[in-house]
Amino acid sequence: MKLFAQFVLTSSGWLKDQIITVVDGVIEQIESGQPEQADVSKSIVIPGMVNCHSHAFQRAFAGFSEQGSEGKDSFWTWRSIMYKFLAQIDDKDAELIATQLYIEMLKMGYTRVAEFHYLHHDFAGQPYAKLASMAKAIFEASNNSGIGLTMLPVLYQYSGFGQQNPNDGQARFINSTEQFNQLVSDCFSLSEHYPNSNVGIAPHSLRATDKQGIDAAVAHVRGLDSNAPVHIHIAEQQQEVDDCVNHYRQRPVEWLLDNVEVDKHWCLIHATHVTSEEVNAMTSHGVVAGICPTTEANLGDGIFPTTEFMQQCGVLAIGSDSHISVNPVEELRLLEYAQRLVRQQRAVLANNEEPSVGKNLWLKACKGGAQACGIDNLGDITVGHQADLLVLDEQQLATFAQGEQYLMDSMVFASQHNIVKDVMVNGQWVIENFQHPLAEQIQEKFSALLTRLS
Repeated sequence: MKLFAQFVLTSSGWLKDQIITVVDGVIEQIESGQPEQADVSKSIVIPGMVNCHSHAFQRAFAGFSEQGSEGKDSFWTWRSIMYKFLAQIDDKDAELIATQLYIEMLKMGYTRVAEFHYLHHDFAGQPYAKLASMAKAIFEASNNSGIGLTMLPVLYQYSGFGQQNPNDGQARFINSTEQFNQLVSDCFSLSEHYPNSNVGIAPHSLRATDKQGIDAAVAHVRGLDSNAPVHIHIAEQQQEVDDCVNHYRQRPVEWLLDNVEVDKHWCLIHATHVTSEEVNAMTSHGVVAGICPTTEANLGDGIFPTTEFMQQCGVLAIGSDSHISVNPVEELRLLEYAQRLVRQQRAVLANNEEPSVGKNLWLKACKGGAQACGIDNLGDITVGHQADLLVLDEQQLATFAQGEQYLMDSMVFASQHNIVKDVMVNGQWVIENFQHPLAEQIQEKFSALLTRLS
């Protein structure tokens, strides 16, 4: 297929009047041309965004946890409500919820998702006859929706530091290391049957597993894929930091980097409460910082020191986590606005090389998301990369600042409606003129599910 674009955003900047040739899902050629030389003509094309952190089942939970409690609400009270909610969800429900979510992601410009998947077992906490039944539901949802998938089975063993016994709400998450490694192997087998998918692992957090479990799980997945991504929740809440210091005599990021072989294939999710020394260590190890601004704000987590991290050339990715919002524009907007509020400055996350905040953040998050998923040929519109492309609505953009240097800033900061018109994933159109072919029927079923769960 030959796609003409009036403007194409690449890591090298904007290109004008280009023909993008896509063969078997991969960009084979980019060259100057005119609309009549192409099969399809579009106006503004940018790279698709990677969602580096998702708990799909929590999409059905959005809106159920916003009841106040006289200032006593916290991440931990939210978690208790979430445990009660997920006790009602089986594998068919999980597939429906994930399909609804992934269609929403595609409509908003996410073309790949890293699924931090920890809902493994049945209502009683017993493994399904097929250990990967819940994981298969996620593979099915990604395949039906058309989004790319990085499956991250989660190792969850304890309720707190010091190998504390799991509580009842965590029963569906728990695996021994041996059982977990079998689940990972099963997910690799599943991935062979689902296009545009890969597999890594996710030790849930330092409180939910230990060094022995992390080392064994990493060794196993590295035996299956030496470049498999490894994600972990880290330093999200101040209580988590305090508990880690009490147990290990070190802060979470500090302990992890001192005790585990961490490299560029790791993605540290949240890392909200980190010191300057920990920021330095993260950048020197080449890890990805997986930031989820809307969820971190919703849960009252705190603010990651994004400015310092990016000034040291840290690699950044964004995720929608609990899916209180499913919109990469909102994630990037809040990422920047949090820094403005903290520093009492404007246009913080830009630099002399790239003065456009919107453009700088979009390109860096695309590249960082690709690294977080362990996929080299993703995150940019260039020859040899997978054709994950977004077509923007030029009519909406025409109502904001004109000129290619302002396009991404208009999208990220000025637009109040979805501006992504068409979406291509792996060379296939999955959204055309804002529509997904399954959206209406899936939404109807999803609405009925929410009524049942209420």
